[in-house]
Formats: sequence, structure tokens, C-alpha cells
Amino acid sequence: MRHRNSKIKSRLGKQKGHRELMLRNMMTSLFTHGKVKTTETRAKIVQSSAEKLITKIKRKDLMNAIREVKKVLFTNESSKRAIEIAKNFENRTSGYTRLTFVGIRDGDATRMALLEFVDEKK
Repeated sequence: MRHRNSKIKSRLGKQKGHRELMLRNMMTSLFTHGKVKTTETRAKIVQSSAEKLITKIKRKDLMNAIREVKKVLFTNESSKRAIEIAKNFENRTSGYTRLTFVGIRDGDATRMALLEFVDEKK
């Protein structure tokens, strides 16, 4: 029976540990490089997680923000960039990232997407 068991957004065909590490790795790449090209399903999940992390950073003071970021991101470089990016979005309440359809992958015809930050430096 499935009493009170809600559907997970998407399992991505992975076990829990592998899925969580893969998404953390993609978020680290997103904050390090500013953009990530991946499948549309993965991009939607990473987009949700990245926006939640930026909102958390904006709410906290600097030391707590650093702790929150280091729980999720792997490298110090990406942690610093995440805090800089959050400072750029002070005036914005949501919508920090943009998801753009890129095309279809040749091998398996999967929809590919580019996930990047919206430029707020003005």
C-alpha cells in the first residue's frame, strides 16, 4: 500500500545516494561556471535546488550563509561564487536562473537544456 507516500518529483533512474551526489555535483558546476548543459529533467531539479539555496543565502547573515552553502556545494570556489551571486540578486525575490531548451541529443533523442543565471548586475 502507498498510504501517505507522495511521489518524488523524479528519481532520474538512480538510487538515492547517487542521485543526491549527482545533483550536488551539478549545482557545484552551476555555481562555478555559471551555466550547465544537461537533460531537461535534471535541469529542472537542479534549478529548483539552486533557487532554494540562493534564497537561503539571502536570508542568513554571512557566517550562517557560508555554513549552508558548504553543506551542499563541494568546492570553496563554488561556495564563494554562490555568496557573490546571492548578493547580486538582492532586489529579486525569485527567478534567479533561466532554463533554455537547446536541442535534442543525437544518441537517445533526449531534450537538452541550458541552465544559467539571469544577469542582475545593473
